Amino acid sequence: MEFAEPAEHRALRETVRAVASRFGGAHYAEHARQSAPQEELWRELGKLGFIGINVPSEHGGGGGGLVELAAVAEETAAAGAPLLLLLVSSAISVEVLTRYGTVEQRAEWLPRMATGEAKVVFAITEPDAGSNSHRIATTATLEGDTYVLRGTKYYITGVDEAEALIVVARTGVEEASGQAKLSLFLVDADAPGMRRSAIEVDAMLPETQFELFFDEVHVPADRLIGEQDGGFAQVFHGLNPERITGAALGVGVGRYALERAADYARVRQVWGQPIGAHQAVAHPLAKAKVEVELAALMTAKAAWLHDQGLPAGEASNMAKYAAAEAALAAVEAAIQTHGGNGLSSDYGLVPLWSMARLMRIAPISREMILNYVAQHSLGLPRSY
Repeated sequence: MEFAEPAEHRALRETVRAVASRFGGAHYAEHARQSAPQEELWRELGKLGFIGINVPSEHGGGGGGLVELAAVAEETAAAGAPLLLLLVSSAISVEVLTRYGTVEQRAEWLPRMATGEAKVVFAITEPDAGSNSHRIATTATLEGDTYVLRGTKYYITGVDEAEALIVVARTGVEEASGQAKLSLFLVDADAPGMRRSAIEVDAMLPETQFELFFDEVHVPADRLIGEQDGGFAQVFHGLNPERITGAALGVGVGRYALERAADYARVRQVWGQPIGAHQAVAHPLAKAKVEVELAALMTAKAAWLHDQGLPAGEASNMAKYAAAEAALAAVEAAIQTHGGNGLSSDYGLVPLWSMARLMRIAPISREMILNYVAQHSLGLPRSY
């Protein structure tokens, strides 16, 4: 069991952190306040090969895996500039297309995703389905040589930035169980018949969420990913990477918040000594540091399991849970350490709180993770 990172991974982290630090927390906070994507940072990371670090080398990528992509997600966040679309385009969509895409689909999309030129987002959530994918109501019906999509998707991230979406749709019903058979489709972001509406949220985030309406959207049959009705396996091959990179992002957010808080607590003086000398300030930060480090260990384990082709569902869920809790605790402690300055725009912590709070809900809520662990890890009766 080896806990020391290889030299190439340390170099990767240092380089990504250096690039992201040129943008940093102030850049992120300003973009979050304006709901403006961090395009400059995305393009720079793409140009240097980091956006597509897990894309196979034969398609112009770095040939790495989730271990490397998680490092990129963590270090950008640790520099104060978390990128949500690393979870979606680089994690879900790249992993799904690499594993299940046709030769033509991989050749068309992966090289441009590797450079960051093309973003492909993921559309699964629906207003009346939530976490229950068996209740997906969006349908795809084969009519001649095209599939026709009808339905609605909800809280889909970054559609305005994307060239295409991977849309999860119902293509049949299991006779025995009555549950949906699912299939995945590559759909152009400007496809005729697809309408989008931005969802107004009070959280400060660079990325925008959308509700999508599919009104007789025609998708060529060659845009089907993998086999028809095989969507459940394909979906979870993408969702575990999303949870792993989401966990890495949470670890990075926690690291950034604690670094800012510790810097402040060392220099801010009240009654003649730094506030960090008081246990009421120091202990919440120390506790948050412990929790961030524990989350980092589980995230590393989950990424390694995925890259080895071993079952990674349990570790991915646990990593995401731990990192979301740790990130939020770290940001809360950082804000409290700053006192009134914690709410000041000059310190940029409240936009980071929005990201940390989101991670407790998405891409899967903490409650659904606890349901998973109770049922699958502890063998308790299904509760939902």
